[in-house]
Amino acid sequence: MWSNLPFELLANIFSYLSPDSLARAKSTCKSWHTCANNSLSWATLSWRQYPPWFLALPTRNHGHFICAHNPINDSWHLLPLDFIPNPIRPIAAVNGLILLRETTTTGLQLAICNPFTRQFRHLPKLNVTRTNPAVGVISLDSANFQVYVAGGMSEASSLGGGASYEPSLEVYDSVHENWKTIGSMPMEFAVRLTVWTPNESVYCNGILYWITSARAYTVMGFEIRNKNWRELGVPMADRLEFAALVERNGKLCLVGGTGDAGACIWQLEESHNWRMIENVPQELWAKLFGGKGRWGSINTRCVCIGGAMCLYRDLGSGMLVWRECAENGTKWEWHWIEGCGTIKGVHLQNFPIKGLLLHPYLASSSFLLNE
Repeated sequence: MWSNLPFELLANIFSYLSPDSLARAKSTCKSWHTCANNSLSWATLSWRQYPPWFLALPTRNHGHFICAHNPINDSWHLLPLDFIPNPIRPIAAVNGLILLRETTTTGLQLAICNPFTRQFRHLPKLNVTRTNPAVGVISLDSANFQVYVAGGMSEASSLGGGASYEPSLEVYDSVHENWKTIGSMPMEFAVRLTVWTPNESVYCNGILYWITSARAYTVMGFEIRNKNWRELGVPMADRLEFAALVERNGKLCLVGGTGDAGACIWQLEESHNWRMIENVPQELWAKLFGGKGRWGSINTRCVCIGGAMCLYRDLGSGMLVWRECAENGTKWEWHWIEGCGTIKGVHLQNFPIKGLLLHPYLASSSFLLNE
């Protein structure tokens, strides 16, 4: 029966498969491989009904690979990055791709890759060479995106002047494939974005946000349309031992915790006031601690996409996941996911990670072919 199914009907069936099931179907025979490739554009849209994959990338020199968690069958997979020529550090996920920075250069050099199709390309060099700027990403649609670079240290002048803070903002558009300087910023913001801001941004309702990485925490935002900068206070700013920004259901949220009060999630209201919307269950955050100190001492991080939010520490420790219920999209539930200690019988050393959530994209990207 399967041999006699019309090509279009089989492609339609394949479009409803999860990423791992479609990958297995592609390996069955040449006919199914061709058919599955033709269904990838449809399948990518349907995959958003499944929970996103969690990708764990080493933050230090612990290997050139990704440990990927498949939430459908609760399994870990190893994705080699040997197709990437130089050492890299991850910045963010966008449209199923990963934005990276090369670590072999002092100035910021960005690149992008798809670890599932093993495609890679460099982005063009910035108009102004910068060291340690803040980087933000905005998805324009399912195929196109923008990268914003703010602040950083500029190169020393050839006339003898030293390096200085760069109070300007550049944007890269994947449609036009070039960088454009779009405005300036207060020097105070340039300093804080350079010294105290990690490369973890959140885009929400026309504003690109960054949070400082030291207490007392503050939030800086850039309004894309008006090109204005703003600053927001943070609840318990001087008490939080860790804090992270995420976007959830079209709202900016703050995840933070203290050793004695546990972890909470606040949501920014239209009045620009923060409202607490959730407490992390005590038994789960105690499990995340594992009896090893406080939130700040265990390097807690948070990442969110669509209907899932993940709190994590390192590769071997477990993860707290808060996600939408499949039956009721308005209700979110907490889940515990075990960390990655072995993959297919091979023991893995525990190490610090940068976690990303994304929906695998198995189709070849024309953008990644254009370098």
